[in-house]
Amino acid sequence: MGIILWLVVGGIIGWLASMVMRTDAQQGILLNIVVGIVGAFVGGLIFSGGSINDGLTLYSFLVSLVGAIILLAIVNLVRRGSVR
Repeated sequence: MGIILWLVVGGIIGWLASMVMRTDAQQGILLNIVVGIVGAFVGGLIFSGGSINDGLTLYSFLVSLVGAIILLAIVNLVRRGSVR
């Protein structure tokens, strides 16, 4: 059941981050899931000392969202030369 929760929450976080960064039209659900999960890892490294497995709380959700936004900003910077 844990992997299903990761996929669902990762998809939601990736979708929200893509809405914030205005890249939603460029990516589908699979990329949203990847961005959400990798963004959770990035956010966990930055804010929680490397831990992303604290359970589903508001804090972990926000850390994951900020991590996904940072990830998309880095990707935009590399691709286009601007964060947007």
